[in-house]
This record gives sequence, structure tokens and C-alpha cells, in this order.
Amino acid sequence: MIQKFIELGQGYGDIFELCEIMTTNKHRIHHTFAFVSDIDGKKVASIAVALKPVGESKFMPIYICREGIPYDKENQSKRFLIFENTVKELDELLITLEVKNSSVYVDEQLYYHYLTGVLRLYHYIPAMY
Repeated sequence: MIQKFIELGQGYGDIFELCEIMTTNKHRIHHTFAFVSDIDGKKVASIAVALKPVGESKFMPIYICREGIPYDKENQSKRFLIFENTVKELDELLITLEVKNSSVYVDEQLYYHYLTGVLRLYHYIPAMY
């Protein structure tokens, strides 16, 4: 199974696009995620959805809006609430994980390899085979 992160932006339009991808592919949702990181003492969230492969394909896309949303469990930002409400409307479980931030890595692809490893470790996505 090949998993690949497909990065969207961090603005409202990108959040709506991610939510629309989830809504139109409701039957394909594998898991939804909120990756919480600490950047310069502030918590930020990346939101993502992993979709099941299509047909006989061995490709699992993971759409992500990376580290652009301020995260405060008590007082969530509007962008996070939009995503969270879509997850609830689709009757899915939002998995929240504390992870390293992407600036720790020299390259974005290394960061995505790290996230893939974390998701495989906790069996949120299938192993490579």
C-alpha cells in the first residue's frame, strides 16, 4: 500500500476544499486526523483525511492542510471548527495526535515520511506491502 500526502493550503478556501473532498468521498474515508504541533511555544494543528484506495489500486491519498491553524482545545479557531463539524456530520472519528512540527525536518518529504511512520505505528493506515 502506497500512502502519499497531498498538501492543500492553510486558508479558509483550502479548509472548505478539504471538507468538500471528505463530503463527496464519504464512502472512501479511512480516518480523519488532527496533528497538533508546537511551533515557537504556540500550538498549531494540521488537519487531514486518509481515503481508501479506489478499486484495485494500492494508492491511499492523505489530503492535508499543514500547520496553519492555531490550536486551543478550549477555544478552537473557526477553521478548525469547520473541519470538526464536517467530521461530525459524516459520523467519523477525529483522531488527534501530538507530533513534531515540520520545521524540525530539512525537507517536507522527510516530515511526511515521519507522519506516515507514526500513522503506521499506531495502525491508523495499513502497512506497506
